[in-house]
Amino acid sequence: MFARTALMLGAATIFLAAGSPPPLLITAGELNKELGDPKLVLLQVGPEADYAAGHIPGARFLKLEELSTPHTDTTPMLELPDTADLRGRLEKLGISDDSHVVVIGGEDWVSPATRVVFTLDAAGLGARTQLLDGGSKGWKRAGFPVTKADPPAPKRGRLTLAPDRWIVVDHVWVQAHEHDPHVRLIDARAPVFYEGKGMPEHGVAGGHIAGAKNIPFNSLTDDSLNILPLDSLRRIFAAAGVQRGDTVAAYCHIGQQGTVVILAARLLGYPARLYDGSMTEWQSLKLPTEGGIPVPPSKLAQ
Repeated sequence: MFARTALMLGAATIFLAAGSPPPLLITAGELNKELGDPKLVLLQVGPEADYAAGHIPGARFLKLEELSTPHTDTTPMLELPDTADLRGRLEKLGISDDSHVVVIGGEDWVSPATRVVFTLDAAGLGARTQLLDGGSKGWKRAGFPVTKADPPAPKRGRLTLAPDRWIVVDHVWVQAHEHDPHVRLIDARAPVFYEGKGMPEHGVAGGHIAGAKNIPFNSLTDDSLNILPLDSLRRIFAAAGVQRGDTVAAYCHIGQQGTVVILAARLLGYPARLYDGSMTEWQSLKLPTEGGIPVPPSKLAQ
C-alpha cells in the first residue's frame, strides 16, 4: 500500500536506486527537484490549449489517441494496442526500460492522465510511472516554472519490459465473474448514467452491468484535482462493498473514467483490472444491464 506520507520521503530516484518502486503519486515539489534528470520523461494530457499556455519545462503534449488503437465502427475508443504496437509507440516517446515517467493531467479533469498511467502499467512500466498529483493546475499554483517552448524531439527509447495484460479484462471475464464473491465490479460513471437516467439521445448508455456498484470517478479527487487522502478513499471503497482481499474491476463509458478508480484501488493496495471495452462495447453486444433505457448500438458514444 502506498501511503500518502510516503510521498514525502524523498525524490523518486531514491526509491529507484534502492530497488523499490516509487510511490504512485508525486507532488509538484518533488517533481521540481527531478527536472533535469536525463531519465525523466514528462507527458502531459488534457486540453492542448492548457499545454500551449504554459507547461512544465521538458513536458511533451500527448493525445490519448497516440496510445490507442485507431477508432473504427467495430473498435471502441481508447482500446489498448497490441503489445508490439504499444511498445513501438512508447519508444517513439523516448521511453526506455530505465525511464522515470511522470504523467501530468491538464486543468479540466484527471481521467485522461490516469488512462495514460494505466496504459503504461499494462505495458510493464507501472513501477516506473507516477502521476503528478494536482496536475498542471497544481504545478502552476505552487509557483514552479512553466514554458511555452516545445521540448526537443526525443531520442527513440528501447523497451524490453514484459507487459502486464492481466490488468485488462473483456466482457467474457466480466460475465464469468458476475457472482465471484471476491470480485467487486465498479461503475465509474456519474450517478445519472449508473442509475439509468443517461442521455440516449446523445448515444450515452444509461443503466449498469448487473451487480456493479457506483464510485463516480470525480468523487475520488478534490476541487484541485488532487487524489483524496487514503482514509477518504478507503471509506468510499468500503461503502461500495470492497473488502480486504477483493479484486476491483472497473468500467465506465469507454475505458477512461474507470482508470481513476483503478488508480485509487492501487493506492489502497487492491488488485485492480479494467474492462476496457466498457459500456460502449457491452451495449453494442446487447448484453444485459440493470436500469436505464436500451440505447441502439448505432447511437452509442463514439
